Amino acid sequence: MSRNKSCFTSLGQRLLLALAVGGSLAAQEAQSAMRLATFSAEITPPLGHPLFGGKTARTIADSLFARGFVLGEESGVMVLVAVDWCEIRNDAHDRWREVLAKAAGTTPNRVMVTSVHQHDAPLADLEAERILQARGAGVQLIDLDYHERMVQKTAESLRTGLKNAVLVTHFGMGQAMVERIASNRRFVEPDGRIHFGRGSNGGGNPAYREFPDGEIDPWLRTLSFWAEDRPVAALMSYATHPMSYYGGGEVSSDFVGLARARWQRAHPDVHAVYASGCAGDVTAGKYNDGSPTSRVSLTGRLVEAMESAWVDTHRILLTQADWRSVPLRLEARVGDGFKPEDLERKLTAPGSSPFERVKAALGLSWHKRVKAGHVLDVPVLDLGAARVVLMPGETFVGYSLQAQKLQPDLFLMMLGYGECAPGYIPTRQITGEGFNVSHDWLWVRPDAHRPMMQAVEAALQ
Repeated sequence: MSRNKSCFTSLGQRLLLALAVGGSLAAQEAQSAMRLATFSAEITPPLGHPLFGGKTARTIADSLFARGFVLGEESGVMVLVAVDWCEIRNDAHDRWREVLAKAAGTTPNRVMVTSVHQHDAPLADLEAERILQARGAGVQLIDLDYHERMVQKTAESLRTGLKNAVLVTHFGMGQAMVERIASNRRFVEPDGRIHFGRGSNGGGNPAYREFPDGEIDPWLRTLSFWAEDRPVAALMSYATHPMSYYGGGEVSSDFVGLARARWQRAHPDVHAVYASGCAGDVTAGKYNDGSPTSRVSLTGRLVEAMESAWVDTHRILLTQADWRSVPLRLEARVGDGFKPEDLERKLTAPGSSPFERVKAALGLSWHKRVKAGHVLDVPVLDLGAARVVLMPGETFVGYSLQAQKLQPDLFLMMLGYGECAPGYIPTRQITGEGFNVSHDWLWVRPDAHRPMMQAVEAALQ
């Protein structure tokens, strides 16, 4: 991991210089009232509950959690929570934000809700579930009572955490290069043909693993909060689909959740939160054969990066925690097969599989929101030298890499899987190469890259 320190030294030196020049009594006074509260709630579904892909929970390999923190002062607080579910969409995402905002005494637009995106886990869209029930589609997406219980359980954990809030005086920044996990779905064959077939569970063509990693963000970043020299919480993020294998009904937080748990055991006094980065087109496909052994290996490699990023951490005074949200309008995809009337037919067509019916309901739910004028937002937590930005859906890694080019001196955490209704959000290049045509987990129009880049630029201003 020798490259970790060398790549981070210049930023660390600039931060230390800034602190030496400007870290005066005024700066120390400015940071006095910031408090942080942590919370965690187990949200594992019961056996028989639907999971992503039309499967149901048959066994529980390990528990799922909603883990987060509340940060702020009397004038206002923000909430960040990472949920071990596949996706949280449309009015389900609204519900999480509304309930957690009320529990924290803030407003919904100051709540970041991100799904970690494990596939052997629930997917939540309340309106889509109501559509399935109303049409007699014969398939369930999410148990509405279970969903509400988990939201309320998380809110109760948050309220309990507020009673134990601590004064935080510093924040820390660390990063480490992750070895042999991520690879891009996209690869180019020797004859120049472009493929997007490198999947997320190692079950594809083994030959696809022979191609280069492709476009990835190799860094795991850790943003931590400290009470003087005592660490309180750590937010870790890495850009990859978090799956080693899935589809058999074995509920699991997969290798990212197992790595988080292992790191937490090694650092019991630090509240660990893991969030997936912008990884719509990034998977563990190259370094994963879809076996239990691969899950163990991927877990170990991620833990190694977590530890290296922790060692690499630089602390500076916490003098601000500003919050804003950038509006983002994305239009619904309306090509053949994605028009509302097409989706309606798929709901009850005799030849439609359960998963096809679920996808049709998800598409209809999204169409309804767009038609009603719903505008997404991109939440931003600005700590000065560090910034956390939550992007919607399966934002492709290219947006994150471009953001880092726009602000190379900033410690930037670009999280993905916020409001997940848009599905895949390719970059302009990838759309031009045909991804928009070949994938059905994509509910936005081909020009989505324009408002997406505008939102990224606004978030970084």
